[in-house]
Amino acid sequence: MIAAMKRLFFLLFLTMFALALSPSPTAVSAAEERYAVVPDGDVWFYAGETESSRVFLLPRTYYVKLLGEGDGYYRAEYLVDEAPYKKLTGYCKKEDVIPVDYIPVRPYLKKEITLSYSLPTSGGTGGLGGSFSSVEKTFVYYGQRYEGAELYYYVLSDGTFDYIPAKSELVFEQNTDYLDYLAAQGTMGSGGDTASTTEKGISAAVIVVICLASAAAVAVAVLLVRGKKQTAAEDDQPED
Repeated sequence: MIAAMKRLFFLLFLTMFALALSPSPTAVSAAEERYAVVPDGDVWFYAGETESSRVFLLPRTYYVKLLGEGDGYYRAEYLVDEAPYKKLTGYCKKEDVIPVDYIPVRPYLKKEITLSYSLPTSGGTGGLGGSFSSVEKTFVYYGQRYEGAELYYYVLSDGTFDYIPAKSELVFEQNTDYLDYLAAQGTMGSGGDTASTTEKGISAAVIVVICLASAAAVAVAVLLVRGKKQTAAEDDQPED
């Protein structure tokens, strides 16, 4: 009986030790794409890892693809090389975006805008013509920025990126998938980062260890009770 109990404890100890040292699982493998959500409208897309290289404010609730990280910045990618769109590679501050462990259904805002431009009607034409007094041009929208009180869109047209003046901020549909993700996480780390997968993995291992320890205690109690019953039964046997 004692020998069997020792063997049981030894096997349980080896199992719990292996679980404690096993690597924690990750929701997204290192080989898969990694994204970070833009939680508000004040997140800049930078051309370099400096504050002076700001290009435009990213659309709120959309994502950047993470390519790497440095000191305070993620190297990031926005949009894709699918006509009429063209991907941009730059940087985002780590403190401004929230990395997620899923691949979003709609990571980028794919938006085209068409603007009308009126041409001057005066200038020696003598009142002739007028068929082309206004023209329309379509741009791919990337984001916006203010210079003083003036609003500008950052756009792409015919392979060229540039700013165009705008009268009002663009209205577009918002993503909501990241809200469910953050609610499921429960807690947030510094800089908007969610609790690390390692911490979650360790907690899960601890839970498993506790369960195994409880099961071992129950098993030992059963063995002890059976041993006592067997001993009592043997004592009650009549002597020859």
